[in-house]
Amino acid sequence: MSSVPEATGHPAHPHPALVATTVGAIGVVFGDIGTSPIYAFRTALALTTADGAEVNEVIGVLSLALWSLIFVVTIKYVVFLMRADNHGEGGVLALTALARRSLGKRSLIALVLGASGAALFYGDAIITPALSVLSAVEGLKTLPGAGTMFSDDLILLLTIAILIGLFAIQSRGTAHVSKLFGPVCILWFLCIGGLGLWHITDEISILRAFLPHYGAIFLFTHGVTGLFVLGAVFLTVTGAEALTADMGHFGRRPIRIGWFALVLPCLFLNYLGQGAFVLSALEAAHKAGGDIGDRDWFFLMAPEPVRPVLVILAMLATIIASQAVITGAFSLTQQAIQLGLLPRLRIRQTSASQAGQIYLPSVNWMLLVGVLILVVQFRTSSSMAAAYGIAVTGTMVVTTCLAYIVVRHTWGWSRLRAIPVIAPFLVLDVIFFGANILRVIEGGWVPLLVAAVLGFMIYTWVRGRGIVRAFEKRQSIPLADLAAALAKRPPERVEGTAVFLTANAEGAPGALLHNLKHNKVLHERNLIVSIRTADRPFVDADERVRAKPIDDNFSSVVLTYGFMESPDVPHDLGLASTDARKLLNPAKTSYFIGRNTIKPVADVGMPIWQDRIFMFLQRNASDPTDFFHIPPGKVLELGEQVTV
Repeated sequence: MSSVPEATGHPAHPHPALVATTVGAIGVVFGDIGTSPIYAFRTALALTTADGAEVNEVIGVLSLALWSLIFVVTIKYVVFLMRADNHGEGGVLALTALARRSLGKRSLIALVLGASGAALFYGDAIITPALSVLSAVEGLKTLPGAGTMFSDDLILLLTIAILIGLFAIQSRGTAHVSKLFGPVCILWFLCIGGLGLWHITDEISILRAFLPHYGAIFLFTHGVTGLFVLGAVFLTVTGAEALTADMGHFGRRPIRIGWFALVLPCLFLNYLGQGAFVLSALEAAHKAGGDIGDRDWFFLMAPEPVRPVLVILAMLATIIASQAVITGAFSLTQQAIQLGLLPRLRIRQTSASQAGQIYLPSVNWMLLVGVLILVVQFRTSSSMAAAYGIAVTGTMVVTTCLAYIVVRHTWGWSRLRAIPVIAPFLVLDVIFFGANILRVIEGGWVPLLVAAVLGFMIYTWVRGRGIVRAFEKRQSIPLADLAAALAKRPPERVEGTAVFLTANAEGAPGALLHNLKHNKVLHERNLIVSIRTADRPFVDADERVRAKPIDDNFSSVVLTYGFMESPDVPHDLGLASTDARKLLNPAKTSYFIGRNTIKPVADVGMPIWQDRIFMFLQRNASDPTDFFHIPPGKVLELGEQVTV
């Protein structure tokens, strides 16, 4: 069920490693959800106070926010979904791999769900940096005497400058500065929790928000407006996916400790403090015969002398939250490539000691372009908030569906047990998704468009690769038959070792057949190497290589990698048997790769316009020599024309 061991016993003092891991988790896992108080409550309340606010409306909105944190994040993710891990790794694609393994031949539904979740994640990945950084920079307007100094255009320019700087440093890696993420975020949570605690005394009756009927009454009495507010309230739980997605880096226990010991209490305190602050302002406004309007309640809670410090700390916290999303996009893309959902992309390791520190230039710059377009298009965090919830709620629906497959087919639960557990989560996810769909016209179309484009690219790539593989399989001949034929009538032999990369371990690689046909030679030793991706994140070294001799001329080698690992063919071939290692003299080893030319045909395979998209994706895929870490001077590419 789960490969992450649970700690036992209750030591008097926490283990130093656990403390360090928990601090690290607070800095990475909770950045997104931890910066939601900057804009979430304000956005939801603004929809309510358009025609004047009442006390029960403020308490009702706050009750919805608190119970969303309790039910969606705490019960669904922290308590339940964190148990559904894939050898310690979480997230939508890790669940997809686990579900596909459970379903076997019926795994298409899991693949479709996983591809949908991945596509929706990219929609979220361009909104999070834009919204969080912009909302923090807007805090400059609340500084005493700075209202006229920081115009909307200046706020926009500062936001763009911060975002460009953030994406520009990705190529250098974040291994060194990431050590500061935990302490900065701990300071952030203590600060927002302290501010909230200080203001709760403004109106102690705000604690009534913990009674769920206030939220229910608000929804039932406000009709369509209540649904719009519910969509905005969902902003309080954005970032919940990170709790499972980062399990592989930190483990369940540190994330749970961070949530229950620090993050959840501080979020509760801050939202309650904002609510009490609003009620206090509402009372004063009623006495003066006015209304409270739409204000930046989060920053206004801070006393004027310390407000600049809060703004700076908010900027740091939102930069950290954005960094976590960018890193998550890199990691998700690497997983998607390994699972065959996307073409190979250039992946650079930015740290010699940490395998998880990777950089994908194409993903980085595409995200930056998307983020900048959003900032320029929406201009304010209030406008952009309408676009935020759809991608996250969609991903949550996908995650819940995958969780049902896992509990049914991996954990072995019966329908009578699985449905009562999963159904409440799915119903709530669908309600939140429906509430956010209402805001499509206001900006919710953005993540849907991004997800649709990415989803179609994934579909095109998977289908195109399937057509190419089917063609190669039809053209291939059994490797054992070829080896037997060559043993009887051997061609001219040349010195050295040839490594032929192929997707079909049982068939003769196309590059081998073309080499025999055109060059009419066979190397002294030949390794037929196929690469497999396991349905778990990492593969042990002793399971990496499986070598099997076919005859004196050929050996079949299978290299297996986890979906979070980067292949290194020359290095890992050296882990094979002693006999195989003797063959791999780097100076006398050549690598042969099949590279077919794609020809679009209208009446075969995909429509011709889709053929051209597939050709574009294949043309722009990373060079296999880079992806497999093969020395470029040792590679020969041979192939033929394939119609798709």
